[in-house]
Amino acid sequence: MPEDLLGTDETPVIIPTSDEKTLALLSHVLTFVFPLLAPLIIYLIKKDESSFVAYHAKESLNFQITLFIICVLLFITIVGILLLWIVGIIGCILVIVATIRASEGKLYKYPFCIRLIK
Repeated sequence: MPEDLLGTDETPVIIPTSDEKTLALLSHVLTFVFPLLAPLIIYLIKKDESSFVAYHAKESLNFQITLFIICVLLFITIVGILLLWIVGIIGCILVIVATIRASEGKLYKYPFCIRLIK
C-alpha cells in the first residue's frame, strides 16, 4: 500500500517523553474498547500539559467521529450495511498504524479524516 493510503507522519519539533508516547498510543489503542470516550478523556486531561498527547488525542477523536459518520450513513442504506465490515477492517488497520507511529514518537495524520476538532 502506498504511504498516503496509510496516512502521513512527521517528526515533532520537541521529542516526546516516554510517558507522552504511552498516552499518545493509548489514545489510539483504547478506541477498540471506548471509541469516542478514550481519546476525548485523554485530550481533556492532557491538552494543556503536552502538545504531543493533545495532537494524537485530537487526531484519534476526529478519526473515530469520521468512522461513526460513515457507519451511520452506510447503515441507512441496505447495500451500505453489507459494506460496514470493510469500514471496520480499514479502521482497525489505521488505528494500529497510528498506534505504532505514536509509539515511535511521530505525529500521525489519518487519511480520509474529517477534522472537526482543531
